[in-house]
Amino acid sequence: MSSDEVKKKTIEDKLTTIKYNCDSESHLVLDAQLCKNCESRCCTYICPAKVYTYDENQNTINVDYENCLECGACKIACPYGAIDWKYPKAGHGVIYKQS
Repeated sequence: MSSDEVKKKTIEDKLTTIKYNCDSESHLVLDAQLCKNCESRCCTYICPAKVYTYDENQNTINVDYENCLECGACKIACPYGAIDWKYPKAGHGVIYKQS
């Protein structure tokens, strides 16, 4: 694959190449009450892996923690501190080095 082909790939294309070892428990916990009052919902657009989605009918934020890249951008960006973000348990989460 040439360097031009790599550059043309979208972030979504690149995200499909990442491997994960998912835990059965989320390492991302939201304070639902604080999220209901949030108007910006910045977590839904700051996350490069699109872990957070807004459900308009339920007025809730859904968390697909299995896709988390563990960058911490969501916790930093949340104006209410509504995201309890921890690293996944040992042996779980994104696998950056593939052998």
